[in-house]
Amino acid sequence: MTATIETSERDKESASRFANPAFKWRRAFAELWGTFLLVLVGAGGAVASAQSGGELSRTAAAVGPGIMVMVAVYFIGSVSGAHLNPAVTLAFALRRNFPWTRVPGYVTAQLVGAALAAGFLRALFGPVADIGATVPSHGVTALKAVVIEGVITAGLVNVILATASGARNIGTNAGIAVGGYIALTGLWASTFTGASMNPARTLGPDLLRGDFSTTWVYLVGPLVGAVVGVAFEWILIGPPTKSGSVAAQGEDDRV
Repeated sequence: MTATIETSERDKESASRFANPAFKWRRAFAELWGTFLLVLVGAGGAVASAQSGGELSRTAAAVGPGIMVMVAVYFIGSVSGAHLNPAVTLAFALRRNFPWTRVPGYVTAQLVGAALAAGFLRALFGPVADIGATVPSHGVTALKAVVIEGVITAGLVNVILATASGARNIGTNAGIAVGGYIALTGLWASTFTGASMNPARTLGPDLLRGDFSTTWVYLVGPLVGAVVGVAFEWILIGPPTKSGSVAAQGEDDRV
């Protein structure tokens, strides 16, 4: 009984901190900075491979974003929930773990971070490797790419929501599980679509290279996948939990 009361009190305190408007900027900056680093690693892998004549292998480039997300969970998970992805923010909102009023701010921060990362790469290396843009390849049609991105994003959302439901999104389990899933998926899906699973990851490079011919693939696929992932989570876990809200919103004791 005591443990239940203490947990309830922590949930209330966390909700109170999240509602404090004085610290919106901290969460927005966390999402911007985290997404910047994620896109820098993801798009930068393709740029580094092209710039070095293939010294950076496709395997290394595919695994890099997973490691970056794992690290981000550790250093900004307690501040903003470490969404770093509009599809993840949408999933948390649909799951009722995250307030819809905060969605525009989070998505804006993520898109700005992605654009800044792509701009940084272009400023340093020029339009090498299309600034690491994710596009369908190896004979994959746009429709197939949408399906692939949708399926792998649904899996990503399931991993994130499942670890969040037990208040583990701020701990080691979530960092390892989410990062591992992204790395594993990148090992095979990057060959066909770039394994974006993230509208911001795709839109950043597309903005800087001025080519939006396949951008829609990486908007429709991940966003539909997020909706499917949330539906699957209801089947697998049931209703949303308070712990999931804590994980989605961050639990920064300094706030």
